[in-house]
Amino acid sequence: MFRILTSWFVLGLWAVPAAAQQHVPTPFEGAGADPRISVSQPETTSQASGGYVRSVEPYLGPRGDPLGIRPLLRERGIQYSLTYIVDVLGNPIGGVRQGAIVEDRLNLRLNLDLDRLAGWAGATVHANAYFIHGTGLSRYYVGNLLTTSVIEALPATRLYVLWFNQSLMDGQLGIRIGQQAADTEFVVSQTATLFVNSTFGWPAITGLDLPSGGPAYPLAAPAIRAKYVPGNGFSLQVGLYDGDPAGANRPGDDPDAQRLDRTGTNFRLHDPALLIAEATYAYNIAPGSKGLPGDITLGGWQHFGRFDSLRFDITGVPLADPNASGIGRPVRGNAGLYAVYDQTLYRESGKDDEGLGFFVRAAWSPTRSSLIDAYVDTGLAYKGLFDGRDDDTIGLSFAYARISDEAQRADRDTILYSGMPMPRRRAEAVIEATYQAVVVPGFTVQPDAQYVVHPGAGIAGPDGRRLRNAAVLGVRATVQY
Repeated sequence: MFRILTSWFVLGLWAVPAAAQQHVPTPFEGAGADPRISVSQPETTSQASGGYVRSVEPYLGPRGDPLGIRPLLRERGIQYSLTYIVDVLGNPIGGVRQGAIVEDRLNLRLNLDLDRLAGWAGATVHANAYFIHGTGLSRYYVGNLLTTSVIEALPATRLYVLWFNQSLMDGQLGIRIGQQAADTEFVVSQTATLFVNSTFGWPAITGLDLPSGGPAYPLAAPAIRAKYVPGNGFSLQVGLYDGDPAGANRPGDDPDAQRLDRTGTNFRLHDPALLIAEATYAYNIAPGSKGLPGDITLGGWQHFGRFDSLRFDITGVPLADPNASGIGRPVRGNAGLYAVYDQTLYRESGKDDEGLGFFVRAAWSPTRSSLIDAYVDTGLAYKGLFDGRDDDTIGLSFAYARISDEAQRADRDTILYSGMPMPRRRAEAVIEATYQAVVVPGFTVQPDAQYVVHPGAGIAGPDGRRLRNAAVLGVRATVQY
């Protein structure tokens, strides 16, 4: 019933008169709650860092707010918003098997301004919940590591984040406490928020190396975060998170983190910590700047827990040895470094949010516990390329994740001890081309095409041969209210 009602709602928007589809300037704030430096940041995004921009409410007439309560709540410091995303994706060639899926996610946000509500200056509360439905294409069909959709997750109704933020020093310092997600603020590229594949949000190197995928969609973790913005384009932020959002590293449990924390309310507090820190310099962001805006970010993470060795058991015998205990030897910690470069290459004359943007992100994790030890992604996006379609965004991107030497040696051990020839994992890559068309502000339709090179980094399929490269085709619709 929910899907039927939503489908009627979305189809009804197509009937909005063309005269109502005028351009409305977007806020200056960019993805990751940083100053906007990308002219090609899209109208809508499924990435957690992208936030909420414009609403379809003005285009729904009396149906937009039938009780007239949104302005009254806003005056009192209470704001809520809804974002509904539906993906239809399929892989006509390649992967584990061919098929198609429908998946959707409803996102409910609530923001409380405690200054207006209770006279507490600089204090805010934010909550975010997800209602997830459908089947994941990567999980059941493609078998790739760089998940084909940012919204792919097991069906669930779950709390995502719930935090309190206190602003100090005239807004220069923000202290945030509560359940938080690192992918909303760390390793963020504003230009990359256009793309559908999940790795262009929270990159695969952190998602695959950290317990439970790290504090990122669909799981968050209790944390404290401090962000200092002294001015002149500089910012510094550091987050201390519980290092295992779901407890997936505990022996004997179902290893799927989403099943261990089905509702997002585990609130784990006793796991070894995860520390993430980054520094950013944004330039040419002041009004009237002659140069093109951009930013450079340098950061890193350190997980202080113990991990199971990818290759050896507790006695030092290769795990592939039939005489091995099957219990991985403890390995201390996981760490990595990363860099992000986001740059506007061309801005159309007289426009602040139309033009060509470029991004590149790179990360390196040399620790022995890392499945992925090197990662890079890059891409281009152009907003307003076609006449009369000023808010549409088109993009092309590429991502590459390399399997660590330790994991590759483990594969060689398996071949040696089994005596059977089989593929050895090396790396996985994905190329994505996408076009986001704005029907009205807050409502987009986005055809998308991806080509996955060596799904699963080159693992064997049911026939014993390396999985074939996969083509993924589909479309996304997004409504923001």
